[in-house]
Amino acid sequence: MRFGVPRSPSPSPVRRQAPRRRSGFGIPRNRSDLDSDSDSDTESVASSSSSSSDSFAYESESQVPVPIRQKRHGRPSQTIEEQCFMEDTIASIRLRVKYRDAYEDWEQQTRKDAFNTARQEQTASTALRRRSELQSQSHQERQLAAIHTKQMEEVQAQLSNFKLMQEQTERGLKERWDKRSTAVWSSVEKVISQAEEKVRRKLEEEAERRRAEEAMRAKLLQEKKEREEKERREQEEKRKAQEREAEALKLRKEQEAREAAQEEERKKFGLKTPLEDWQRARSTLMKLKGTPMRLVKSDRAKKSAWSAARRQMVSKVGQLNNDPQRNAGIAQEILTIMRPNPNFPEEIYFALLSSLSKAILLQTEIEVAAEKRTAINIAQLVIILLAELPQFGDIFWAKLVQRTGGWAIPVALPAQDLDGSDMEGDQAKRRKVMGYSDSEDRKETNAEYTARVAGIMRVYFQIIMTPHPKPLDPTFSMSRYWTYFARMAKAPQLLLSSVAPELLYVGLEVGGAQARHTWGAQWVKLLGMFYGGATEGLRGSKDHLIGGKNPEGISARVRVQLEIERIMASPPT
Repeated sequence: MRFGVPRSPSPSPVRRQAPRRRSGFGIPRNRSDLDSDSDSDTESVASSSSSSSDSFAYESESQVPVPIRQKRHGRPSQTIEEQCFMEDTIASIRLRVKYRDAYEDWEQQTRKDAFNTARQEQTASTALRRRSELQSQSHQERQLAAIHTKQMEEVQAQLSNFKLMQEQTERGLKERWDKRSTAVWSSVEKVISQAEEKVRRKLEEEAERRRAEEAMRAKLLQEKKEREEKERREQEEKRKAQEREAEALKLRKEQEAREAAQEEERKKFGLKTPLEDWQRARSTLMKLKGTPMRLVKSDRAKKSAWSAARRQMVSKVGQLNNDPQRNAGIAQEILTIMRPNPNFPEEIYFALLSSLSKAILLQTEIEVAAEKRTAINIAQLVIILLAELPQFGDIFWAKLVQRTGGWAIPVALPAQDLDGSDMEGDQAKRRKVMGYSDSEDRKETNAEYTARVAGIMRVYFQIIMTPHPKPLDPTFSMSRYWTYFARMAKAPQLLLSSVAPELLYVGLEVGGAQARHTWGAQWVKLLGMFYGGATEGLRGSKDHLIGGKNPEGISARVRVQLEIERIMASPPT
């Protein structure tokens, strides 16, 4: 392969024009010319030998071999001219050999630079061509890989189609085979079932006949046993009826004797039954609403006097605080309002007693629900009023029973009211007699009712457990505390209500420890019965726990249990 070598852009050096001289190969004409030529040749040879470094020459004259002169036989020795000529010739050759031309040096260097440039360009072009070939080869490989991938996907798709077609064909063949097999087996089973049905009908007919015979025999035997059993039961029932009649007669006689003894004892001590206490309070309330209030509201002057005194008393009740002296002063102010000079007429007096009782109970429902300690202040006021105002005890008790239902006694309400009206069928009236504070918009919930009744009963327990400076009505004596818990213990239907454990807790918290000091072992025995009802249930049944299964009853039952434990853990005073 041939390469074009570019020429260097540098200008070529100018050849130095050597002085024109005579040919060294000619024979000089005379000695002087020979001498001058020898001198110039010598200088020229010296300058050439000093300036040229890469021509073929010896480094010094001593290295020049001395030509061996062969003796030529038969020839005469050279003359001086011949020797000079020979020397000139040798000097000329030596000068020619040692001369170094600058242009030739430049041309040679230019060739080297051109060759180096050509080699660099060849290397760059070779690398570029190699990169281009690699890129082209990579692009072709990617294209080939993409083609192979596409072809593979096509092959896979065709294989999938072939497989799907094969599965469809196999499924169709299987379905046809299954249908054929099902049809064959169904026909076989149909034939077998028909044969079995014939045999089964025969067996059933035979079994039915046998069952009928067995049933007939069993029926006759059963009828015989029933007649015998009936005769035996009739005899047993007749005997038991006679025994029950004798037992009932005995129990009735014992009950009558016990009731007669209790009646005599109650009459002796002035005690009444729970129902009689409720009837007394209910009768007082009806009389109060029937005569005094009707007369006062029908007369304008009486109504005006009643309203003015009522407003003064209500404002005084609302001024109660924790100062006993201040509360005693408020009680005296209320007494002053109730006993003017001259005194109120009887109907206005009883109407004011009713209004005063209602105001105290409403104040109780508001304050005691927020703070239990306010029950002490209200109880102090009521004790003073009970001691100073005639007939206030009966009216206050009637209003208290009205706001709490039968829980103040305690007693389960009867089916009929005092006027003979039915309370079982009229739920609205029964809720009103039970003390629920319902309105036209909403009904009072059990939780609200329990909290309100508990507040009123806290004041009642505080009244009967506080020492009285003067004798009060027996309804507000300390003995009513024992009576209340004894009556509650005898009324399981009341203890199963969610209200009962809350009232028991309130009563125990107010006077439980004081009652233990007063009644001793008898009170402890009564507390043990309530504790058993709260933990093990009434009569040992977990289904009859005090408070029932209501969430409010459960929490109140736990409080009763804890309060009894606190009373028993405290040292007796």
